[in-house]
Parts: sequence; C-alpha cells; structure tokens
Amino acid sequence: MKKIILRLTFSFVTLGFSSVVFGQVDAKILNWYNGKGPGMQTEKAYGKLKGRKTQTVVVAVIDSGIDIEHEDLKGKIWTNSKEVANNGIDDDKNGYVDDMHGWNFLGNPSGQNQNDVRLEKTRIYARLIDKYERLDPNQVADADVQEYELYKKVRKEVREEKDQYEQALKQMEQLPMLMQMVPEMVKNSLGKSEYTLKDLQNWKPKNDQEQGIRDFAIAIESGELSEEVIKEQMDQINSMINFHLNVDHNDREFVGDNPYDFNDTKYGNKDVEGPDALHGTHVAGIIGAVRGNGLGGDGVAHDVAIMSLRAVPNGDEMDKDIALAIRYAVDNGASVINMSFGKGYSPNQKEVYEAMKYADSKGVLLVHAAGNDAANVDETDNFPSSMYAFQTEKLNHYLTIGASTRNAKTNLAANFSNYGATKVDVFAPGFEIYNSVPQSSYKKLQGTSMAAPMVTGAAAMLKSYFPTLSMAQIKDAMLKSAKSYKGSKQQKPGSEEMIDFGTLSTSGAIIDLYAAAKLCMEMEKGK
Repeated sequence: MKKIILRLTFSFVTLGFSSVVFGQVDAKILNWYNGKGPGMQTEKAYGKLKGRKTQTVVVAVIDSGIDIEHEDLKGKIWTNSKEVANNGIDDDKNGYVDDMHGWNFLGNPSGQNQNDVRLEKTRIYARLIDKYERLDPNQVADADVQEYELYKKVRKEVREEKDQYEQALKQMEQLPMLMQMVPEMVKNSLGKSEYTLKDLQNWKPKNDQEQGIRDFAIAIESGELSEEVIKEQMDQINSMINFHLNVDHNDREFVGDNPYDFNDTKYGNKDVEGPDALHGTHVAGIIGAVRGNGLGGDGVAHDVAIMSLRAVPNGDEMDKDIALAIRYAVDNGASVINMSFGKGYSPNQKEVYEAMKYADSKGVLLVHAAGNDAANVDETDNFPSSMYAFQTEKLNHYLTIGASTRNAKTNLAANFSNYGATKVDVFAPGFEIYNSVPQSSYKKLQGTSMAAPMVTGAAAMLKSYFPTLSMAQIKDAMLKSAKSYKGSKQQKPGSEEMIDFGTLSTSGAIIDLYAAAKLCMEMEKGK
C-alpha cells in the first residue's frame, strides 16, 4: 500500500496515517535532501564528478502511476523504442500493446482503471468467511487449523480497525467547529485576540487544557490543520471504511483477470498515469526531476529514463501485479526498480520472490521502502521482504530503506519510519520532501516512500557515471560509504525512548552520495 499519511499530531486527535504536509515551502525545506549534514551531499557529488560523461540509466517506478507530462519530468520519461505509439499492435511482441512508457496493471483494454481496493487482510477475510463464519471451532479439520487461525486473526484486525476509523471519522467531523472556537480559547488563556505563530510557540501553558489549546492553535496557524487537510484526512478515512476494510468490495471490477492465476497475464492498458498519480509522480520527481531549473525540488539523478509501472492502487497491491511489473521492468532494460509500497500480508509470497530473484539474476537493483508504521520489521511482517521465511540467503541486489530527517541531534530517524537491525539496510531523507505531483504542481510529502527513491536516484546517478560497475558493486559502495551514526543517541520511531541509531539498520548510517562517488572512482580504477 502506498501510504500518503496525514499525521495530525496535536492533542485533540492523533491518527496514524502517513504523510502529506501542507503549507508553503521555505528555504530550509527546498532540496535539503541534496545538501550537507543529514542530507546526501548530492551537490558535492556532482561537483566531484564534473566533466565526466554519463550514460542514461533506465529506472522503473512501480507505483500509483506517473504524470509523464509533468513540466519537471520533461526528457526524463522512458520511451519504448521498439513500440509504435497507438497503433493497437504489440510491435515488440512483449505481450503489451502500445506500451510506450511502461504499463498499467490496474486497468483493462477499454481504458478503465481500478483505484480503490481492499487491504490484503480484508481480501483474506472475505475469501475465508464463507468457509469458517458458521463453523464450530471443534469442527475445523486438522489440515485447516493454520488457515482457521489466519481467518480469526484477520477477522479481528479488520473489525477492530474498521471500528477505529469509524470513531476517528466522528472526531474529524467535529474539527471544523472546534477550529472556529480556537481564537476565543486562545484569547481567554493567552490574553491576546490577535496572535502570531511565534506568540503561540513562546506560550508556556499552565495545564494540560492550555497545552491542548496551544497545540491546536499552532496546527491551525502553521497550516498543518486546515479545511483542506481535514477534507483529505476524511477522504482517507472514508476510503478505509468503504474500500480498504470492506469485504464486499470488488478489487478487480475493471481489471477482469483472475488475480491469483499468474498465467493470466493478458490484462492492463497503456495508461501509465491512471486516476491518482500523486504518489508515483512525487517518487519519480525525487529520482529524476530536472535539476537546476528552479521548479520544485531537484531530482537526485540527472541522466535517467523513468519507466512507469502502475501496480499500486489506493489500498493494498496484488502480489501478481507486483511480480509481473518486476519482470516487465527487467525485460525492458531497467537497471534499478523503485518499490515504495508494502503490506502486512502476502498470499503469493513465492511468486513475488521468484520475480525478485529473476531481477537479482539479471543484476537489477531492487530498492524497497521499509514502511511507515514505526515498527521493527525484524519482528513485524512488511512485504515484499528482503528475507522470506522460506529463503536460505538474501538477494544480492536488494535494499530496504528507512526514512531520516534534518534533525541529527535527537530525531534523525523519522518518527513514522519502520526500522530493523537485520532487515533495514540504510536510512535516507524521507521527511518533508518537496517535489513533483500531478498537473505540474509540487507538494511536501514524507514517508519511507520518499526515502526509497532517494537511494534509487543515488544508485542511478552512480550507474550513469560509472557504467562499467555492476549494480551490486554500486549497492556495496553506497552501503560502505554511508555516513555512520552508530553511537548517536536518537529517538526511537514511535516512542520517546532514546536509543543508538546504529541499532535501527544493518549499516547504522545514512546514504552519502559524495562519499559513494569517491569510492566508485576508486573501484573503477581497480577494475
């Protein structure tokens, strides 16, 4: 699932979604991820490599779709040179008709697109409900015990989560009225009828009630809370209730295939943008938005061709779509595949793994977002995974990325980021990232979905400058040269506990593109 989270952190309501940040972009936000300190030193890396020639690198983005006509992605979109546009013929005989810029695995040949779908646990619940709903536990056959336990688990999760969001919706409906009351409450407590954001930040509340009023007022004054934010938050909650957690919703109404038959591949269409490309367009911009043109944020990689593979809907992606998208990317020349999505259940894990193993065998780097649940993925499932239960060894071309912030003092790991001493490889900037969204617009978003394309862009940038190095060598160079924060006491995501940043990933570090470029230069000489 692509999580675009609205996290309202004031004390009146706290909802665990992942992150769209509203408000005007300022100098400290714009391109911070390419800078020094906790940034990736991208600009310094380009300075180091000045004068060297590059080769274009194809990067596949498996996501919600990309606005391929975005002003800041001009010249950055992959084109299938073996296909003739809009002639209704599969010219290159790859199984996909008119796939000029990638493929949409969430549509049909008539041009209809699927967008709102269920969570995987809801699908599992729906698939098993008729079998077990009226069955006495004592009647469960020995061969079905494991499946029955899974049924009980997902039933409990779906019901409880649906109830949680129904309650949250009721809270959200009260916010507009509360917003109108805030100025008077601030006046009564602070003694000012006219106040600024600075006034509110300097206010020292005397009790919990005043603290709540202060936090609420700051959220309004800063733009974190507005009618637009409330509407987007309520739309997401309604999606959770009406689609994600609705056992009766038809996931493949417009697609028309059998999503559990991996031989049923004749589906989809050429519409690589789809109805909601915000997430994918932002990811694409982080990887390769035009650098130095003064529009939005600069992409990490200069010489890339971005392939759009629409396979991530509003809800949980299907394993089949992901597996086929990975294979498409590999077969059509991608060197790096960005995977800014994830889910807690995966019924067809082995098929996805086989697709990733295929990419690994072809030397294609897979970059996956760690997830936004502030969870330890060594203990909590988040699929795809760097290490499935049936695996005997890790893939050579796979990276899992956590999200870091600009605050290297105490909050270097973003408070929403997943982590893991064995399953997360490295961190990269994923907090308040300003970049492209559809209709040639720009917005701040945050999440590990933004951190993954930082690393994808870094890998593509290095490959473009060092084409003789393999993606495995480039991956190793990025990890070995990443800036270590081992020993640095930082706040653990999702809590106030202070821990060693080095325990949050295998490297205990943040990507440093300048250091990686220097190391690649040394490796190049040694070839």
